[in-house]
Amino acid sequence: MTGHETADVLVVGSGIAGLAAALAAAREGNDVVVATKATRPEDASSWWAQGGIAVARDHPDRFRRDILAASDGTADPEAVEVLVENANDAVRDVLVETLDVTFDGGADGSVGTDAAAGANPPETAAEFADRDGGFDFGREAAHTEDRILHVGAETGKHVHVPLLNHLDNRADAELRTDTAALELIGHEGRIHGAVVESEGDRTPVYAGATVLATGGVGDLFARSTNPAGATGDGIAMAALAGATVTDAEFVQFHPTAYAAGPDEDGFLVSEAVRGEGALLRNGDGERFMPDYHPDAELAPRDVVARAVDREREATGSVVLDVEPLDFADEFPGLAGKCEDRGVDWTRGIPVAPAEHFLCGGVAVDDRGRTSLDRLYAVGECARTGVHGANRLASTSLLEGLVWGLRAGADAADAAAGDADPEAVETPALLDRDPALPDDFARQKFRRLRRVMDDCVGIERDADDLNRALGVLRRLKGEVDAYVRTRTSRSLYELRNATVTALLVTRQALANERSVGTHYRTDAAEPAEPGPADD
Repeated sequence: MTGHETADVLVVGSGIAGLAAALAAAREGNDVVVATKATRPEDASSWWAQGGIAVARDHPDRFRRDILAASDGTADPEAVEVLVENANDAVRDVLVETLDVTFDGGADGSVGTDAAAGANPPETAAEFADRDGGFDFGREAAHTEDRILHVGAETGKHVHVPLLNHLDNRADAELRTDTAALELIGHEGRIHGAVVESEGDRTPVYAGATVLATGGVGDLFARSTNPAGATGDGIAMAALAGATVTDAEFVQFHPTAYAAGPDEDGFLVSEAVRGEGALLRNGDGERFMPDYHPDAELAPRDVVARAVDREREATGSVVLDVEPLDFADEFPGLAGKCEDRGVDWTRGIPVAPAEHFLCGGVAVDDRGRTSLDRLYAVGECARTGVHGANRLASTSLLEGLVWGLRAGADAADAAAGDADPEAVETPALLDRDPALPDDFARQKFRRLRRVMDDCVGIERDADDLNRALGVLRRLKGEVDAYVRTRTSRSLYELRNATVTALLVTRQALANERSVGTHYRTDAAEPAEPGPADD
């Protein structure tokens, strides 16, 4: 490890949250470095977001109520207020006016105005309200009104790619792909940047402020909607540096991922499909969701995911019946994915729950500030309090955008007080021993995923969680021994995944109450009724 580099603000990760933070910091005149493991847009979770991005329109109170209801009353009301109050302005500022994203129904880029009549773009956030004159707002599970902006069922890439390109064209923002952060650089309670690795070279990047935006934890489970590489890096690095991590037990499973075979790639079947009328049927052909919840297919995700899991166990399979809608015309991308895999969607799409989103993470305030000075966290690796025990559909892009902008601006202010980032002592990363076999990390990951799937999945109990803790502690001990004498990206990703898995499991064991995504079968009271409980 030779030399070092500096930046006013270092952002680790390139999803919508990280890019929004970089944009906000650059707008304040800071020199920004974005370090990302991604080598293409598809490597970021934001690219894969299908459903859309929710806005408050002119009914913020209803939006607040829906978020709190979906969270089972566990969301932080102050955090929800920040999200709702900033939703319309953030979307209009960045996605409409800066990036000119053409959401469905808004071909001229206007936001809730009558495009056909040639109306001007809106002057106020409340002008999202005009349902008939502008955007084609959609509705998904647990929303009580149409408020979701979307581009077909591929909203993520239509937002993410323009934002990437915009940052890449700014002289004050440098985007470094295929670059992984290995360790945070800390000294006396303050974070001074990170050691990053690219093509085997390791370099300290000292920064006035550091923003973690590393995404989720999909690689901890065998079936996930996340892209490969979601190993909990930011959560683990922050925890190892001493930052507070909370609500890690709240792992959301999406109820309708394609039930891929062992040699197939899975894909998410957007909640928007159920919003348009698709029905869930079990292996006996029976529609079952009305037996589990009054809102049936549009019940909160945790309820639907557990119902699908139980019906698969009881009847062998579950399919999403898309016959009630014009599936190919309304969701051509999803229809194409079905056809690519030989799935006749007219007979139903085989679905199964898959790990989708971590509602907890590094604890932050309303500006994305962690418990460590000059360290911020945004996006899925952060616990803002917005989601509580369960996330409302189509709020993840919005949370990433709102908190990214707020954290980036605050980080810029913090960094402005430094003439130059301070170069403190960096962690010792050693290569004393021979490199490990190429499949070493892969084999350890199989072991980790097996115990997480078996013991820390959709339904949990104390016996399984204690069994998982034992396995994960032994695995962490093995990995730590290798990390002390070897440095490689795959080994550090394995370390991060193991640390994060331990945090999830410990907090799941400590929380004896079934709530939201955290369902304890040994809890005193069940979370919801259903056929399996009769």
